[in-house]
Amino acid sequence: MKEFLRFSAVTLFPEMFEPIKNEGVIARAIKKNIIQLETIYLRDFADNIRKNVDDSPIGGGDGMVIRPDITEKAILSVKTEETYIINLTPSGKVFNNSIAKNIAKKRHILLLCGRYAGYDARVIAKHAHLNLSIGDFVLSGGELPAMCLIDTVARFVPGVLGNHLSAESDSFENGLLEAPQYTHPENFSGMKAPDILFSGNHKKIADFTRKEQLKITAQNRPDLILEHWDTLSRQEKVFVEKIWKFS
Repeated sequence: MKEFLRFSAVTLFPEMFEPIKNEGVIARAIKKNIIQLETIYLRDFADNIRKNVDDSPIGGGDGMVIRPDITEKAILSVKTEETYIINLTPSGKVFNNSIAKNIAKKRHILLLCGRYAGYDARVIAKHAHLNLSIGDFVLSGGELPAMCLIDTVARFVPGVLGNHLSAESDSFENGLLEAPQYTHPENFSGMKAPDILFSGNHKKIADFTRKEQLKITAQNRPDLILEHWDTLSRQEKVFVEKIWKFS
């Protein structure tokens, strides 16, 4: 039986992970021993007095490249037969909920948080199981993407969320974005929460929620609608096409 999911982050800035260790969902999961999160400080494995971990790129080019020998020492310091290694890089496959679910089934996830021009390609080819990007943009390092991944993956680990249904109703779970949510007061600044939500009719509420999901997804992420087009009913397709026509 799976006791916990262990995350190890190879990084030059271990202090960046302190907030998620101390606050929020991940912190609570750590206290419950459902999640373990450790940082591996890359400079601890440097072989020079100044603790440099990078060098100029062979063949020329901008930036500095993190040395493969130092990176490998950091990896091997925690690697076991269960370790699944992920390199966070803009050139990787785009991360999504489906990937997160598969990662949540692992026992030990080692995250390579790059800096400068990234890691030497040879150490990635030798050790990494997966290259992941969190989107089509560039950040100054892999720490923020790693934290995004940890938070997303943790939601699929049993016991992390107070209600296991929470993850199932999130955006992307059925191929659509999450419907708008409402709470009290019923009337805010002249805007009243939808009457159907007060009806107590679960079937009508579910139909309303589904329609709202289709609407917001069609408006903001038409690519998701097209990806799941064959799963929509004829009436839903007509509804979506009307939204696109008048957008």
